[in-house]
Amino acid sequence: MYIPAHFADNDTASLHQLIAAHPFGVLVSHTASGLDANHLPCHLDTAQGPLGTLHLHVARANALWRELADGDPVLVVFSAGDAYVSPSWYPSKHEAHRQVPTWNYSVAHAHGRVTIRDDERYLRGVVARLTRTHEAGEEKPWKMSDAPADFTDTLLKAIVGIEIEITRLEGKRKLSQNKDVRDIEGAGHTLVARGHEALGQAMLAEAQRKQS
Repeated sequence: MYIPAHFADNDTASLHQLIAAHPFGVLVSHTASGLDANHLPCHLDTAQGPLGTLHLHVARANALWRELADGDPVLVVFSAGDAYVSPSWYPSKHEAHRQVPTWNYSVAHAHGRVTIRDDERYLRGVVARLTRTHEAGEEKPWKMSDAPADFTDTLLKAIVGIEIEITRLEGKRKLSQNKDVRDIEGAGHTLVARGHEALGQAMLAEAQRKQS
């Protein structure tokens, strides 16, 4: 990924936070069949390994787990949102007209080594952790024991686990850091008003940081 210095996020804790908040990743692999991309929910264990470990699963019918071998390199891409930015949102544009459109976004790239985990105990743990995390905000959180045991057992046999030890983390937060504070604020407020709350607020926070 091309990362100009002013857009780089090299802070592991910051990138872990992005992954935890946006855990639906794109797993990119290169096997004998060529390049492949799978969109999968991931659970990040920050305490497992120097940079953390990702836990996920795929359908047994998905050829990916058969085509990958333990130790193969993979890439998982996580996005915290993106949006078009019009030059009209920059106050300076209306004075000098020296601005052009762009696209802002925040992403984390987790490079790692894969281990195929085709065992029921591992899968129960992955599903349980994903469930606890994403059911936490429900009035009556669903848990695995809510379903009949034989039904759950059957479904677990239909999936295969994948564990990814993260070996390198890259982050890019393109938030108009190369612009003047008033231009960052102008675009940030417009994005918030148009429903891109997280990205707009991130830009406003960047403007505040730049002023301090």
